[in-house]
Amino acid sequence: MALRNIVTEGDEVLTKRCRPVERFDTHLKTLIQDMKETLLRADGVGLAAPQVGILRRLALVRDEVDENRIFVLVNPSIIAFSGRQTPVEGCLSIPGIWGKTVRPATVTVRAQDENGTWFEVTRGGITAVCFCHELDHLDGKLFREHVTEYVEPN
Repeated sequence: MALRNIVTEGDEVLTKRCRPVERFDTHLKTLIQDMKETLLRADGVGLAAPQVGILRRLALVRDEVDENRIFVLVNPSIIAFSGRQTPVEGCLSIPGIWGKTVRPATVTVRAQDENGTWFEVTRGGITAVCFCHELDHLDGKLFREHVTEYVEPN
C-alpha cells in the first residue's frame, strides 16, 4: 500500500462533484487501503477521495464508538438526521484552520462497503459531524461553507 498526497484548498478537485463508484474491483480496494494508511498517518478522523485527487464517491470515517473501526462509505448518502450540535471542525485539506459549525447531532448514512454491499449506520457526536463533513467533500463543498466563527487551534 502507499501513502497518498492530501490536496489542499485551492486545488480545483476539491470543488468538483464526485462521480459514483461503479466497479468494485482490486483498484478500488487498493485505493481504500491507501486512503486508510493516509488517514491514519495524518491522524485525521475522516478522508474523502477528492482529498487525494480522486473524483469518486468514496469516504472513510473513523468511528468514535469503536476506535479501531473505520467506516468505508462508497456511494454514501445521508438518509436521516436529527438534533443540532455546534462542533469545532478542521480539515486535512485546510491545515491550521478551525471553525465552529452547525451540524446534526445524529446522522444516518446509507452506503456500500468495499464489496458493493449496502448498509446503514447511525452515529452521533464527532462521527456524525465527520459523516456530514466527508459527504460534503463528495459534492465539492468545504467545511468553510458551514463556519459560523473561526477559532484558534488548540
